[in-house]
Amino acid sequence: MPTLHQTIVRPVITEKTSEAYQTRGEYTFEVASAASKPQIAQAIERLFAVKVKGVWTSNVRGKTKRMGKTVGTRANWKKAIVTLKEGTIEIFEG
Repeated sequence: MPTLHQTIVRPVITEKTSEAYQTRGEYTFEVASAASKPQIAQAIERLFAVKVKGVWTSNVRGKTKRMGKTVGTRANWKKAIVTLKEGTIEIFEG
């Protein structure tokens, strides 16, 4: 089983995710590709001392990028959207 910091890679902070946590209380994280929903919920609860209501996950396909005539792709990654029963996560509040 991966550690808490290996399970939760980083928060995803964009305009769309900022609006989601302000209106619906949904927090978005990049997580390890092998992490399951119970592992993600447990890691969020331990790292931020909150109670998780639900977890939605999706696999994001890496984009194709060009550098001159060389073509490459970014890595695929897994995204988790987490809703909380109560409380907030401070890193999103600024």
